[in-house]
Amino acid sequence: MGQRLQEPVQRRLGKARDGQDLGKADGAAEGGDQVQHGQRLVLAMLLATTAPAFAQSRVLVFNTDASDPAPKAAFDQLIADFEAEYPEIDVQVNTFDHEGYKTAIRNFMTADAPDLANWYAGNRMGPFVEAGQFMDVSDIWAENNLTETLGSALSSMTIDGKQWGIPYTYYQWGIYTNKDVYAQVGVEPAATWDEFIANCEKFKAAGIDCLTTGSKALWPVAGLFDYLSLRTNGYDWHMQLTNGEIPWTDDSVRAVFAEFAKVLPYVSANHAAIDWQDAVSNLVQGKAANYVMGNFAVAAFKDGGMTDETLGFMPFPTINPDIPRAEEAPTDTVHIPAAAKNPEDAKLFLAFMARPDVQTKMNATLGQLPINAESSVGDDPFLQAGFELLSTAEGGIAQFFDRDAPPEMAKAGMEGFQEFMVRPERLDAILERLERQRERVYAQ
Repeated sequence: MGQRLQEPVQRRLGKARDGQDLGKADGAAEGGDQVQHGQRLVLAMLLATTAPAFAQSRVLVFNTDASDPAPKAAFDQLIADFEAEYPEIDVQVNTFDHEGYKTAIRNFMTADAPDLANWYAGNRMGPFVEAGQFMDVSDIWAENNLTETLGSALSSMTIDGKQWGIPYTYYQWGIYTNKDVYAQVGVEPAATWDEFIANCEKFKAAGIDCLTTGSKALWPVAGLFDYLSLRTNGYDWHMQLTNGEIPWTDDSVRAVFAEFAKVLPYVSANHAAIDWQDAVSNLVQGKAANYVMGNFAVAAFKDGGMTDETLGFMPFPTINPDIPRAEEAPTDTVHIPAAAKNPEDAKLFLAFMARPDVQTKMNATLGQLPINAESSVGDDPFLQAGFELLSTAEGGIAQFFDRDAPPEMAKAGMEGFQEFMVRPERLDAILERLERQRERVYAQ
């Protein structure tokens, strides 16, 4: 693409050289010198005016952390398709490793901003919005009816009533079940939390853990806490909690832990000593009936021997029926830095990326879910279930505790969740410790 952008300049230079040769052939030396001098001026003007227009204004610089095989393949195809539709635009990609990107983005946003950068929705994009480093792209949403087609992610992309990027992929969390165990015990998937706890009592009577998890790495239990929080108090409250606006000693927080306490007698007893993959084995082997986990675990369940006939999926049950249903779905996004050199073409790229056909194709490569409700997914029943679940989530989409809360608060929170599961009688001390951490973290 870069060479093609230079061709118009090269063609004009060729014509000027032809003019020089003709002038000399006429034998008018003085006139030839004048012509040559005039041509040099023309060349200088061409280089001064034409080169920047072709070499700079139609180049898009895209910084991304899509370094793993599937994301890299998806982005390569996305960019190739965009350049095919807009051949006058050259997308130049700078790829960072996933972990290094978290530091790099904070540096390049202030020092040498690209035209496009990928990041995450919800509170993770908040600091960049507050610092004035992400561009308001509400016009793209309005002009392309994205409040409807990307409606499930609208709340997580909105700050101060404005939208700050385009979401392009997410994956659902929920409850994965062993259908054979359900059939063995004779229970049906629960729609409400009270029904779920009643099922747990039946599983326990049959010698089966109602719920398995592996809290050794801490993060798996954050998914359980998030759903209890979303179902008890709702999306807006949950975002306020992870944003440091609600004290951890508040009664509304205690209400979440009261629901948390109901399931503790039915959780795999050794959860604090095992990783999430070990808990997968519990579900696969029929030692447990349910597992709160993300859809990425389906591959592990099937590697263990489960099939579409034995592995089930259900939404997390309702606790408060008056609260709109929110879901947990970590969402990846693309943004335009406020200091972008080519924001107009960057907006073309975001509008292209929001299209249903583009998101369908991209997520087929990623093995995840398109956010555009008019997109489609393949035959995988878990992707189909997730697409339906998330596309109809009127309450909002949470990003996961360690994305929605700052790192220092996320770590302390997840340690507290694990401790509560082991020592629920220590709730007061846990909440007081988390409140002290909240005061430290959000005062910075």
